[in-house]
Amino acid sequence: MSRLNVLWTTDNKDTVTHMLGMYVVNAKAQGWWDEINVIIWGASAKLVAADQEIQELVSEMLNHGVTVEACKACSDSFEVTTSLKSFGVDVHYMGTTLSKYIQADDKLLTL
Repeated sequence: MSRLNVLWTTDNKDTVTHMLGMYVVNAKAQGWWDEINVIIWGASAKLVAADQEIQELVSEMLNHGVTVEACKACSDSFEVTTSLKSFGVDVHYMGTTLSKYIQADDKLLTL
């Protein structure tokens, strides 16, 4: 089984719409990966909470079967935890989880 984790830290909307969103949605739809997991970390949490177009992109990812998680420490610091949860994002502390993904030799794409 192939699994890709995408560590999304950028708040650059162009990068998100023209790289992250395009790749993740198409990769899942085309079956390039069995599982894709997007991790919202850092400034990306603030972007998702504030931008309707990005919220729609996250919803599209979820609708295609992509798992979307967010770092609770980050979302709490930006005061957007409730907002992220309302879009269907699984918000929890991610340090241990990310370490497990890396130690399991899952593929990790960062941006």
